[in-house]
Amino acid sequence: MSTIAFIGTGIMGKPMALNLQQAGHQLVFSEHFSQAPAELIAGGGVAYATPKEAAEAAEYIILMVPNTPQVESVLFDNNGVIEALEAGKTVIDMSSISPIETKSFAARVKETGAQYLDAPVSGGEVGAINGVLTIMVGGDESAFDAAKPLFEIMGQNITLVGDNGAGQICKVANQIIVALNIEAVSEALVFASKAGADPARVREALMGGFANSKILEVHGERMIKGTFDPGFKIGLHQKDLNLAITGAEALGVSLPSTVMAQKLFDECVKLGGEGWDHSAMIRAIEKLADHDIRQ
Repeated sequence: MSTIAFIGTGIMGKPMALNLQQAGHQLVFSEHFSQAPAELIAGGGVAYATPKEAAEAAEYIILMVPNTPQVESVLFDNNGVIEALEAGKTVIDMSSISPIETKSFAARVKETGAQYLDAPVSGGEVGAINGVLTIMVGGDESAFDAAKPLFEIMGQNITLVGDNGAGQICKVANQIIVALNIEAVSEALVFASKAGADPARVREALMGGFANSKILEVHGERMIKGTFDPGFKIGLHQKDLNLAITGAEALGVSLPSTVMAQKLFDECVKLGGEGWDHSAMIRAIEKLADHDIRQ
């Protein structure tokens, strides 16, 4: 069993860390952001004051933080992870961040002799709790093979996509698909409801056909019930779509539907919904239609 420094125990990180702990791994935490969850400390976890101290005690350092600046801070600020790295240690960044910055971070980490894997995930809070996340990995095959038993505790569909940065590129592509599926389901349910059909029964019918998807199944139900407690916040999805849009501009690629999805998320934020679940995109569609499907 390994000692793992797990930094970032929020909506996604906490259940991921708990699954590793329950599988028998020793977990340590850095409390420079926030206090380590009591449940994980009660399970045998050890809290340190800084990322450096946590990394000194661990073979693997897993990051699950909100954005690129937070990853950079944890790794490279004073008392950061970089100060404790050496051969035999592996940094695994499971956050969703810039692919370009990821390549830079990986190069700096590898200069210490340590390994670096970018391994963002998809599957939301439910996937994290149940240990069935999709994990998209970029890095050296040898490092991937060594870390795979840890990934198998947290997820099911685990793929080495390519070199460092490829995992993050894959995650950006994933977020494009998820956003456009949420938009499609939102539009379909608002259309059906305003035309006079019961959206719950429309969803039930569509789940038996070619239009079925995990978004229709899980988020379609949230839309109908109006339960938008965050499994994945709109603000975080906006961050991912910004990575897609800016990356596409640099590549000379047009992403018109992605831009529209981002505008709809922007409308949700204007309604006070930055912290809503991303399935609440339907509220922007409802506003445009002047129609609430739950009434």
